[in-house]
Amino acid sequence: MKKIIITGALGQIGSELTLKMRELYGKDNVVATDIRQPEDSAVVTEGIFELLDVTDGVRMRELVEQYQVDTFIHLAALLSAVAEAKPLLAWNLNMGGLMHALEVSREYGLKFFTPSSIGAFGPQTPKDQTPQVTVQRPTTMYGVTKVSGELLGDYYFQKFGVDTRSVRFPGLISHETLPGGGTTDYAVDIYYEALKHNTYTSFIDKGTYMDMMYMPDAVDLIIQLMEAPGDQLINRNAYNVSAMSIAPEDVERAIQKHLPDFKLTYAVDPVRQRIAESWPNAIDTLAARQEWGFKPKYDLDQMTADMLTQLKKKGLPAFV
Repeated sequence: MKKIIITGALGQIGSELTLKMRELYGKDNVVATDIRQPEDSAVVTEGIFELLDVTDGVRMRELVEQYQVDTFIHLAALLSAVAEAKPLLAWNLNMGGLMHALEVSREYGLKFFTPSSIGAFGPQTPKDQTPQVTVQRPTTMYGVTKVSGELLGDYYFQKFGVDTRSVRFPGLISHETLPGGGTTDYAVDIYYEALKHNTYTSFIDKGTYMDMMYMPDAVDLIIQLMEAPGDQLINRNAYNVSAMSIAPEDVERAIQKHLPDFKLTYAVDPVRQRIAESWPNAIDTLAARQEWGFKPKYDLDQMTADMLTQLKKKGLPAFV
């Protein structure tokens, strides 16, 4: 990777991936794009930034030509809960943007990455140690777009030779960017509320296990996968990846090691609970580990300690 374009660069993944890639490859070699342009974001102010609506294929081609990129990181999409509330918008954005990005990558011979999700699985998928290759019958629009994206990645690789790569991300937890409408957002919100109020009301029910990952691991694995030799990739679209399988009460116990009086209560959101129950409890990551050396650094306790430390550094006061 020498010249990289990133769509959705102000999103949960993009905001951290952009800065990391600028650090590794040079700030003049990473072109960040998004549909908005806030003045207070380092993504906008500390490197190349361009406005881009990913449903505008003409503008996308212009930027690829202008900056002579060789790698396309396509992150722009609506997340699960928002997509379920706005299914037509989700299809038009998630699939329309992806088709433009794949076509541009085909035309210009770009290496290509877009994330899939555990949302690509459904109620018929095995719940525990979910295999790399298994039944995928999601019951949400978000999941439908993710399965479609995986199939399109395979299609463009097999038919046109586009070097497509992807992972099925679990819930991602970050101290840098607030969540944006995902089913796993409770696992981010809970840390903020623990420090501010010493209590949190979860919209996901007790005993609901989902795979999660700390954002530094997610950023690192994208770079690792994109740097891996293509001839060793078998399940390129998309690899199961996860760092931990946790339920809300597991996070509660981890936080209580730092804030002993922290309490978790529940007010279950039926929409997000239904989505969560359609996903696996824990997925099998063997293919990613064998084919390109995936190995997360953070478990739940390590992540919790760092989340609380980083949020305190941001000026978020611990509950007293």
